[in-house]
Parts: sequence; structure tokens; C-alpha cells
Amino acid sequence: MRIVDIITQKRDGASLSREEIDFFIKGYVAGDVPDYQAAAFCMALYFRGMTSEETTHLTEAMAFSGVTLDLHDVASFIVDKHSSGGVGDKTTLVVGPMVASLGVPVGKMSGRGLSFSGGTLDKLESIPGFNVSLTIEEFKHQLREIGVVVAGQTHELAPADGKLYALRDVTGTVPSLPLIASSIMSKKIAAGADAIVLDVKVGKGAFMETLPDAVELAELMAQIGRGLGRKMTAVIGDMSQPLGLAAGNALEVVEAVETLHGRGPEDFRQHCVDVAAEMLLIAGATTTPKESRERAAATLTDGSAWAKFRQFVAAQGGDLRFVDDPTLLPRAPFVDALRAPEAGYVARADAREIGFTVVDLGGGRAKKGDPVDPAVGVVLAENGKIGGRVEAGDPLLWVHAATAESLAAALTRLATAYEFSPEPVSPPPVIHRILR
Repeated sequence: MRIVDIITQKRDGASLSREEIDFFIKGYVAGDVPDYQAAAFCMALYFRGMTSEETTHLTEAMAFSGVTLDLHDVASFIVDKHSSGGVGDKTTLVVGPMVASLGVPVGKMSGRGLSFSGGTLDKLESIPGFNVSLTIEEFKHQLREIGVVVAGQTHELAPADGKLYALRDVTGTVPSLPLIASSIMSKKIAAGADAIVLDVKVGKGAFMETLPDAVELAELMAQIGRGLGRKMTAVIGDMSQPLGLAAGNALEVVEAVETLHGRGPEDFRQHCVDVAAEMLLIAGATTTPKESRERAAATLTDGSAWAKFRQFVAAQGGDLRFVDDPTLLPRAPFVDALRAPEAGYVARADAREIGFTVVDLGGGRAKKGDPVDPAVGVVLAENGKIGGRVEAGDPLLWVHAATAESLAAALTRLATAYEFSPEPVSPPPVIHRILR
């Protein structure tokens, strides 16, 4: 077999065999397939897609491109969650400690920012000292001792996805459904979870812009998971506007800390409770959705989720001073407000434009390997979200920038993200659908 023939077949719309997919993945991991051929392969998938059978083969090849974890010497049942990506989605930082505080172990491999979508690892690394590069033994030890661990991919675990993930971000191939599904599910399978709750986002700030597309992605991933013996649930969450108010790494850590103290934006808090409840339910820790939501919500008010978060941060080397007093986290030197040009109700707060603006500010990557500025980002006003009532001149959001020039450019770009209505506008639902 030749890699160029595999690329050509997919370019022309043909299906690939398990052997051809395995050959490509093994060659890429070994370094025999250069980035330019892998980029061409990803672009062919973007335009031509894959059958569900091909996507399953791709997922398996990626999952087993390195070692896979067997965590049953740590706990008898491990539950995981994964988001398909969004703007302001700091859910893992809150949900992991919520669920772990109730005795359900959460072992999670996460990624970095992709395109306009932020990454969990980048957010956690804005806490000085936080280490996301754990060995397998360190991963298992922390899961055993603390009950929650979040780490990046290593050369041992799903190395194919680690390489493809970074490549997709800078080649315009992030929104490919088979690449999204195989990326998410290969990490979950390699990390040894028994049950997985998929947090699939839909809207302008997600890679799936319509509900049918989001459901298709969720069902495809659930089919892959079930075929490999995992229990699966999918939550379809809204991403037509940012989740919560903050978008930007350190800014989102601040919002997560607020939420763990029983405060935080109501939509983000509800989303976290709903996702945590599904994790408890699928793990068998609760028997009904109502009980699950009540127990999950209680962890935010009784202090147990916050206590678990502090244990989690300390275990991975994070300096607790920066979460106990989030004002110590990295802060941008230039901050200014985008103000409403007219009175009315917010009809659009385009999450994708906001996400790309955060990338332009330095909060994401323009090319593979770029450093990320943890301090920059955007914080929406409470009435700057869809349905909010504003008067002319009211702040819609605040931009946190590293330079005066980037601040001015961001304010200009963000002005196009908003539309207004003279009539009341209903905000979108936080959760569109749950597929159990």
C-alpha cells in the first residue's frame, strides 16, 4: 500500500478498508507519513466524509495506536465525559469535581483549543504549576487517591489522535464529523472509561451548527462506544452563544471557581448540573434523573465539589493560592467594554465570532505549536446574552487584551457579533435534548 493511493481513494469518494486505515494511522504515528500527507488525508475526509463503518475503524486504529488503560485495578467502574467543543465551555473544571465528590471516579483525557473552541488543558494550565503531562502510573495513582484526574494525551495513549488533533486545528479540517467522532471516542476508549457522557454542542459556536447534525454526531459516537462495550449517553447543549459569560483561559477558571462556590452564571450552572446528573445516572450512583440532578446540585451548595476541586488542583501541582484567590490569576493589561449601539433586546451574540476574537487576542492558536496567552479573552455582561434588555451605551461585554492595538481590533470585530430586536427575544434552551 501507498499513502498517496489511500489519499486519492478518499479524495475520489471511495470507502477505505480497515487495513488501509490502519496502514495510514500506524505510518503517521511512526513518522513515516509526513504532516503534509496527513493534512491532505484530513481534507479528503472533510469533503468526502466516511461511512459509520469507516469511522469505527478509524476510531479503533487511533485508540489502539498506543497503549490503552485498564483502570479496573483502581476502581470497578470509571465514568468520563467529553465535549464536542464550544466557546466558554469550562464544564470539565466543574463537573469532574462534582461527580468525584459523590464517589464516582472521573478519569479524563482532554485536549487543547481547536479553531474557535477553547481547550480544557489550556484553561487548567493558566493555574501556575498545574501539570497536565502525567505518566500512566501518575494518572492511575491520582484517580485512586483523589477520584478525579484530567491529563493530556501522551506518546503512550492514543498518540495518533494527539498528532491529528494539533494538525486539524491549523488545516481547516476541525468540523469534519468522522474526525470529530474518532478523536473524541479514541481518547475515551484509550483512557479506559466504562461509561461516557457525550456533551455535544449545537449552534454557531459549535462544530455542529444544526440540531440534526448534532444528533447525528451524538448517535455516531454512541454507536462506536456501544460497539466497543461502553455505556453511552449524549447531552445536546446549546452553543449559539457562549456558555456562561467568560471565554478565555484564566477568565474561565475564575468563572469555574465562582460556580464551584454555588455562584456563577445560571446557564453554565444548569449545564453542569445536567451533565453531572447524567454521569451519576449512567454510573448507577442514582436511579432517577430527578435524584441525579438534586444530588449533583447539592455538591455546589454544600462545598463538597469545591473541596474536591482543590484536591484535584493540588494533586496535579497547581498552586492553590491562585484558585483560593482568583484575582492572582494572569490578568490582561488592557480592558474595555463593547457598548450597545442602540436600545433593545439582544437577538444574536455570535459565539463563533467571539471565539475567533479570543483566538486573535492570543487565547488560541493560529498555527500548530503557537503559545497561548492565558490572560486574554472576553467576558459578557449578564444582559449581553440573547434575550437581555439593553439601553444604548450599556456594556455588552468586556475585552481583555495584551495590547491596545489588539483591544481595538477585537472591539471592532465583536461589534459584528451582535444583533438587536425592538421586541422581546426568548433565550435558547440550555439543553436541547438528552439521548440515553
